[in-house]
Amino acid sequence: MRMRTSMLKPMPGVQPMATAAGPGPRRRARGLKVSAAAAGLCVAALAAGFFWYASQVALTEPALERAADGIVALTGGPERIGDAVELLAAGHGKRLLITGVNRTTRADEISRLMPRYQLMFSCCIDLDHSAVNTIGNAIETRRWANEHGFRSLVIVTSSFHMPRAMAELAHQMPELTLIPYPVITERQRAAPWWTSAASTKTLVFEYLKYIVAVVRMRLDPVVQTAEVASLRGHIAR
Repeated sequence: MRMRTSMLKPMPGVQPMATAAGPGPRRRARGLKVSAAAAGLCVAALAAGFFWYASQVALTEPALERAADGIVALTGGPERIGDAVELLAAGHGKRLLITGVNRTTRADEISRLMPRYQLMFSCCIDLDHSAVNTIGNAIETRRWANEHGFRSLVIVTSSFHMPRAMAELAHQMPELTLIPYPVITERQRAAPWWTSAASTKTLVFEYLKYIVAVVRMRLDPVVQTAEVASLRGHIAR
């Protein structure tokens, strides 16, 4: 028995063979740790970016102290059009573009909702029925501004949508001065976004759309964006 046991001992100077399964689990464990660390960094970056985006969202409507050549309202809520028309009536712009209007909606239908400003729809308000998303809003706004020779615009949209809208508009018109006028909805007035599940959900979706928009704008030049925008109607507002 002793001889058999001694025969199993390694010879001097010869290293025992490592089992095939030895290093594998250790490598897998290290890979899992690296993957977990990378995922944690991504989550932390997304969370930090979200809170930065939230800090850019206005909580109150600003007092507009300067005028511009034109005013642009991006559709998506009734408050936006009403506020934009009031800004036009107050002399904060020469003309108003309402972009993203439903193709079946006419100017007289909108004007009847605001009888006090009906005359302005016949002289100073233009409707855009072409845009189906924020990219289209920006393209149609650029066309309208160039047509009228405008160099500065007041932008009217919801406060949650404003950072993405301003990014898209600045991408299309880097030479123009853009003045944001964020619209605060009744839901936002009633409670801060962090106390409302619906508001938080809306803000998170807007933040994710903003990330996608920024990445796309880094890759697409302005001309290419204009050419393919008609094919991107599936992108949500």
